[in-house]
Amino acid sequence: MSLHRSLPDPARGVFETFLVRDGRPVELEAHLARLTSSVTALYTQPVPHDVEELVTDRARSLRLGRLRLTVAPNGHAALATDVQVAPVQDALVFPAFSRAVRVSRLVIPGGLGAHKWADRRLVAEADGGDSLPLVVDADGSVLEVSRANVFVVESETIVTPPADGRILAGVTRRRVLELMPVREEAVSFARLLAADEVFLSGSVRGIESVRAYEGGREWAEPTITPLVSDELRRCWERDP
Repeated sequence: MSLHRSLPDPARGVFETFLVRDGRPVELEAHLARLTSSVTALYTQPVPHDVEELVTDRARSLRLGRLRLTVAPNGHAALATDVQVAPVQDALVFPAFSRAVRVSRLVIPGGLGAHKWADRRLVAEADGGDSLPLVVDADGSVLEVSRANVFVVESETIVTPPADGRILAGVTRRRVLELMPVREEAVSFARLLAADEVFLSGSVRGIESVRAYEGGREWAEPTITPLVSDELRRCWERDP
């Protein structure tokens, strides 16, 4: 377990990450709506008018890929945009349990907050190893992981931490709440460890199973998580 107390730097901007399928960004409207909300709240300026055109244009060349759109102050009382694209392997999207992730606890008092900060220093040191940082508040509340929202399964009941300002209200998280019966409740670290299944939702990978907590807890191959994954996959395939 490690502990961070610093805050992200708003001057580095905020970003959105899109899955691109057959040249089309998935959940485009929802991502741009969230970006607009963050930019307006943080910088009291509108999102540059050409961002949708920029995203759709850069996505056209990708069969399956990741697109990252960043909006940040440019130092001249205006906002600048940056788009980065990269192909991804098919196995990365809706990965099988054989590719399930491990998590390790990272205590960040107050969490990462409700914006998708381009400044990733709070989690960068803990990210990229054999496990993903599981962000936990100082009171022991499970919040999210570095790149996704967290869900636990208790018997057949799906529970996720509430979007109370301490977590990013993920676009895919919102979609899962629309597709499946999910309870939004506080999830303590002990409750997560006692859960029958743990899974993650993210904009590129979709649904990922958690196989283990680095401190010793391991989970068997899930039964409810694949049902959630299938529902989301069908939704994304229908996405116009």
